[in-house]
Amino acid sequence: MFVRTENFRTFRRLYPIITIIVAIHLVLWLIVQFSPTFLNLTVGFNLLVWQGEYWRLVTPIFLHASLTHLLFNSLSLVLFGPGVERMLGKGKFIAFYLLGGILANVATLLLRPEIYTHLGASGAIFAIFGLYFYMVFLRPDLLDRANSQVILTILVIGLVMTFLNQNINVIAHLFGFFAGTVLAPFFLGRGPNSAPRSFRAIFPKTDRPRGPRSGKQTIVWIVLIGLVLVGVLARYM
Repeated sequence: MFVRTENFRTFRRLYPIITIIVAIHLVLWLIVQFSPTFLNLTVGFNLLVWQGEYWRLVTPIFLHASLTHLLFNSLSLVLFGPGVERMLGKGKFIAFYLLGGILANVATLLLRPEIYTHLGASGAIFAIFGLYFYMVFLRPDLLDRANSQVILTILVIGLVMTFLNQNINVIAHLFGFFAGTVLAPFFLGRGPNSAPRSFRAIFPKTDRPRGPRSGKQTIVWIVLIGLVLVGVLARYM
């Protein structure tokens, strides 16, 4: 589910919204390099939001402070976004992604000082993680055990990185995740009346299975380690 094997043309056809969002990331990053004024007009700045510039609750979702920051968030979106876009459909995915990011920025507005500035897609991406978290335990019909293991592992890594890097907007990460978890049942629906899945069912105390799937699992872990290394290098999230 999280191993991308499509070429660019196929990916663009299957996941048009993810493709458009990543393209917006790149275009806006290039604009910012040549026009600091554009950044000043769009970056999240609590004081100016309180003064009525409410678009600053939306525009920071698509802005990034550095190329590493851009690549890290875009790669995270490419890896973890397609499954959600496929499940929700184009319209609902756009609504969920924007709502998760906006709620993360509203929390930043309410809980950070007036002079606080911020930018980045991390709040919206953590909303996606929140939706997966909901599926792991309450919609096991949508996510198998192997993918649930991946999601919980990346969540632990993400939370550790959130508190280790002083430049990260901790509020946006935590409330983006919380928003995604709360919004999940409204966007996914209730589904079958199956019992919640326990943590022990996700990580049973048995030997790891051997077979063809081990190769794909190895690729997933390599990708996760790569994300960690890139995230450590990203100074502004």
